[in-house]
Amino acid sequence: MEYEAVIGLEVHVQVKTAAKLFAPSHYAYGAEPNTLTDPVVLGLPGALPVLNREAVRQAIRAGLIFESSIPEITAWDRKNYFYPDNPKNYQISQLDHPICKGGFVEIELAGPARNIMGEHKKIALDRIQLEEDVGKLTHEGDSSCIDFNRAGVPLLEIVSLPDLRSEEEAFAYLTSLRMHLSCAGISDCDMEKGQMRCDANVSIRPKGQQKLGTKVELKNLNSISGVRNGIAYEIRRQKKVLEEGGQVRQETRKWDAESGISAAMRSKETVNDYRYFPDPDLVPLHIERSLVEVLRRSLPELPFRKQERFFADYDLPYTITSVLYPNSDLCHFFEETARFGGQPKAIANLITNDLLRELSEAHLPIIRENFRITPQQLAELVNFIGEGILSKQTAQDVFIEMFKTGCDAKAIVDQRGLAQNSDERELVHFCKTAIENNPKAAAEYRSGKDTAINALKGNVMKATRGQANPALIDKILRQLLDL
Repeated sequence: MEYEAVIGLEVHVQVKTAAKLFAPSHYAYGAEPNTLTDPVVLGLPGALPVLNREAVRQAIRAGLIFESSIPEITAWDRKNYFYPDNPKNYQISQLDHPICKGGFVEIELAGPARNIMGEHKKIALDRIQLEEDVGKLTHEGDSSCIDFNRAGVPLLEIVSLPDLRSEEEAFAYLTSLRMHLSCAGISDCDMEKGQMRCDANVSIRPKGQQKLGTKVELKNLNSISGVRNGIAYEIRRQKKVLEEGGQVRQETRKWDAESGISAAMRSKETVNDYRYFPDPDLVPLHIERSLVEVLRRSLPELPFRKQERFFADYDLPYTITSVLYPNSDLCHFFEETARFGGQPKAIANLITNDLLRELSEAHLPIIRENFRITPQQLAELVNFIGEGILSKQTAQDVFIEMFKTGCDAKAIVDQRGLAQNSDERELVHFCKTAIENNPKAAAEYRSGKDTAINALKGNVMKATRGQANPALIDKILRQLLDL
């Protein structure tokens, strides 16, 4: 029997706001436990929720990014469950009137080769709802510690339809989700800090069958690669159960990344288990169409559209655009530099190779304040290469020095005497000497072995201490050898 996987993802994303969703206290990752709370968060008697307008605006912006419909009325419900991380014993969420309905997330799957764009596909969304987060439990031996700092933080719960068919599609979906939300400044989506969390609903069915199989919810997926690995394991596990004549149970399972297996946690709850009812302290919210249009105009150019423009406007290859477009800071830095430089491919190469290498070696995240070089400085370095003042190899050394010190390229070149020698008369002398000292390489070139010229070039570069203009050396050597 050939089986097909059917996967839906529920992703919780922490919204970047100064205050919590219904309370004035703020949130900061890593703060001392239980220092960022207030009476509303802790559910103390008489404390009433007040809606955070900025969280609503960011939720609407997220919906517009994914082309969801924004209803005129949205409302909040109480989702009841009794668990230590929830001081009120209910979570304020949305059931019948979510803030965004429908839409899709565009994903890019891996191409047939590294330098070829992969297939683009649209994964349908069911809804995006705005709700509050709960506290964090830390288990230590037989004890559990509770930190309510995170309780009340605004969350977007982004629920896909069962539209995914493989773990690779799930990986691409989460990558795209994170890329788009961070690009718009809605969330940093750092899974290590709990800013993006994912539950996967996985089932399998005989290929060609329309009826869905029994759904299993997979929890404790703490990274995008963890989601991919967990789903792949669950698909294999369910296939094995069916092939051995068993039945897949509807349940919630916990993924263990270290062992690479999942284990049953509990039977899967249904909506009725949560006893939803409208929150009596929060009135329904009317969303004006004028506000929606203002927020639509606030959206940045989205990553996949930026990639298309980089192809068209700068003639950049896919290998470069695929590195640039997922990161807004890299894209802005590239375009600012291109306005000064006018050599977009050379600029993009320095950014995607040299800048990213230096950031990685310094263990710095890819954010603008860590770049240490201004667009004007980078443009000057690129112009030095184009004008023949620096070879590409020497320019790489200069770039490293610029990154470490923040100095201009010209100051480093002047201080270290790195300017490239483009004096044709002087280089003719070095080229003639190289031919005389390497008769074997000269003879091989004249007999048709073109690569033999590299030995002669190396000789000239050594004699000039690496400062000869490589393009000019090549031209002079070929002229002399062809005589």
